[in-house]
Order: sequence, then C-alpha cells, then structure tokens
Amino acid sequence: MIFLVDHNLEGHALLLAGNIARFGWLDLLPIRFVTFEDVELSIASNDRSVWRFAQANQMILLTANRSMKGEDSLEQVIREENTATSLPVITIGDADRILTDTGYRDRCADRLIEIAFDIEDYKGSRRLFIP
Repeated sequence: MIFLVDHNLEGHALLLAGNIARFGWLDLLPIRFVTFEDVELSIASNDRSVWRFAQANQMILLTANRSMKGEDSLEQVIREENTATSLPVITIGDADRILTDTGYRDRCADRLIEIAFDIEDYKGSRRLFIP
C-alpha cells in the first residue's frame, strides 16, 4: 500500500514509518510513504488534482488540513467523484500530536496498519480520521 503524504506532513510520515517498521509490520504488509516531490506533484496542486492523482495511482492520501470549502475542496471532490472502489483519504485528527505524543503516534500508526491490511473494507468510505 502506498500512502501519498501531503506536503506539510513529511516529518510526521517519517515518524509514522519508523513506528510501522519498528513493530515489524513491513515484514507482513508492503507499505510505502511517498511525498509530492517523489511523484513530481506540485505542492501548489489543488485538492481535486491531488485526489485524482492519488486515485489514478492507487495511493491513499494522508493529510491533515486539506480544504473543506469551495468547488475544488477535498470534501467537494470526494462528494462528487468518490465511487465504491475509491481509496479513502486518511486525515490525521491532530498532526501536531504525532510530533510530541508517542502514544498518539502509536495509535495513528496502528490505525494506518489496520486500514492498509483491510483496505478492501475501506474502499468507498471517503474520508477516515485517525487515530
């Protein structure tokens, strides 16, 4: 499973990836975190472009603050374009806590593993908030 990390969560994703690796999940489940730079996606891309890119490339978007208002807001795009086979968007409820609270980080990492492991059950669910 590939997670497309929103441009403002790169450090957060490194910490989450460290947790996932430390607990041995990578031996059971292929998980990768990729950045906008890795996939040559501009950080100025609007939410519609980012969501479409993630869906077209079978990536789960990991975000914390994508817009919920406007024609091209992530929320509007999901409402208009989501299908039963669409991958969910994962939104971290409190991104700052990932950096400072190891318990919170552990719960977020556990939730990411759960979602990746059972991804077929989460297709079409639009947006999931973690932890």
